[in-house]
Amino acid sequence: MKNTNQTPVIKTALLSYGMSGKVFHAPFIHFHPGFELSAVWERSKMTANLDYPSVQVVAQLEEILNNPAIELVVVNTPTATHFEYAQKALLAGKHVIVEKAFTTTEKEADLLIDLAEKTGKILSVYQNRRWDSDFQTVQKIIRQQLLGNIHSATIRFERFKEILSAKLHKEQPGPGAGLLMDLGPHIIDQALVLFGMPNAVIADIRTLRTHSLVDDDFLIHLLYDDLRVTLISSLLIPHAVDAFLIHGSKASFMKQRADIQENALLKLEQPFTDNWGLEPEEYAGQLVTIQDGKEKAERIPTIAGNYGEYYENIYRVIRFNEPLKISGKDGKNVMKIIEAAKQSNAEKRQIAINH
Repeated sequence: MKNTNQTPVIKTALLSYGMSGKVFHAPFIHFHPGFELSAVWERSKMTANLDYPSVQVVAQLEEILNNPAIELVVVNTPTATHFEYAQKALLAGKHVIVEKAFTTTEKEADLLIDLAEKTGKILSVYQNRRWDSDFQTVQKIIRQQLLGNIHSATIRFERFKEILSAKLHKEQPGPGAGLLMDLGPHIIDQALVLFGMPNAVIADIRTLRTHSLVDDDFLIHLLYDDLRVTLISSLLIPHAVDAFLIHGSKASFMKQRADIQENALLKLEQPFTDNWGLEPEEYAGQLVTIQDGKEKAERIPTIAGNYGEYYENIYRVIRFNEPLKISGKDGKNVMKIIEAAKQSNAEKRQIAINH
């Protein structure tokens, strides 16, 4: 795709080129007509040029920060480095996208939000799974009020990875390690999008895999006035069940996690195409109502997923000053829940959320 209008492209830099950069960011930057993938900070493998021959590969972060042509920096490095690199990029006058988890603490999130306001730059968190096909469908069902008064909801994100990851920053104890900081931000953010901030949090965080030194299994209850939301994630689930289970006074909705975008990106398929993000029909969710004392089940077609919508919003924010869909405040709210979950697990009690 080429930029066919007169608006200058947004020259963008990635701060790493592992799976996050190669799979979840570079394709959307490269194929969106409003962006140009200009630079990548690589430390060892130097593979970005194999995929994008025109990109500048740099050995030092300063080469990106001191380049006045680069407007946008994507901080997609290990979580423990997010605050440092995002702070440096903002101070250098760049707009900044930060991978999840946004930071390692709520305090760090506050500092970045304040800095972005002072510098007048965009600060966003890459919560791409708001544009998963399954989550898009769940949102539609709730917006249409098909369930009545929702009283219970469960969101799960489970995998089977009994072998420890080769990525040491995920497996070595530290402020950015563990499953709660890895998959946790996805389902916490989804819950907050659907239901807002809770009144309190109760959590149980465990380590199940042999030789694991970090958490790899958690259960979090988000408590509202008349609603309980349960978030479950684990790396030791041989057979995953429905990822979304929403119960209301009129109906229940069940949907498995079946978004195809990650697999498509791993196969190097091109985004921004007509059939992008379309799930197979057999993965459709199920809406179950009670009529005359009998269950009535209806299959609900799945909305197409599209992570490209995230970058489209960033483009329109920077070039046309449109509203930012995912801000630093969204990242801060996720960190608030994570910190409360850790405190609840450590103290074995319910933790109130200060709004």
